Amino acid sequence: MTMPPSKPARSEPAADSPSVDKPFWQTKSLEEMSPAEWESLCDGCGRCCLIKLEDEDTGEVLHTDIGCTLLDGYACRCRDYPRRQKKVPDCVRLTPEAVRTIPWLPPTCAYRLVRDGQPLYPWHPLVSGSRSSVHEAGMSVRGRIAGTEEEFGEDEYPDRIVEWPALRPEDED
Repeated sequence: MTMPPSKPARSEPAADSPSVDKPFWQTKSLEEMSPAEWESLCDGCGRCCLIKLEDEDTGEVLHTDIGCTLLDGYACRCRDYPRRQKKVPDCVRLTPEAVRTIPWLPPTCAYRLVRDGQPLYPWHPLVSGSRSSVHEAGMSVRGRIAGTEEEFGEDEYPDRIVEWPALRPEDED
């Protein structure tokens, strides 16, 4: 019986040297990410796909529990992601520039967290290794939306304002 070759001992990096084992979102700026890395930052919560209202007097952005016409409320994903902007003209395409200027990104949003130099939450799929962890942690819109925008008249939107999309997990307790 032959034994597998032994692995050389790894020395720990010096405390003041950058770790080569850090994940891409801790080492790259938003602009430096590849398209695949960029897309993987989305945790699939669906919070950004909720209809939002802006208070004309204060500029405050208020979230509703109404999903965009293309939001799949169970999968918490866009039903036609490649053509979303053709079908929904006011759909905002997230870019590094947009992430730096959009005030309504959920506080749990990885794009926002990376922008602000904050760690991703443990339930983020890049951290947990599971696409379902965002749902299991109760951080997605699954089971929390009243329907899509076709199911409500615009006059009903103010009655559907909710706070949870703008809260962090620690705020919801």
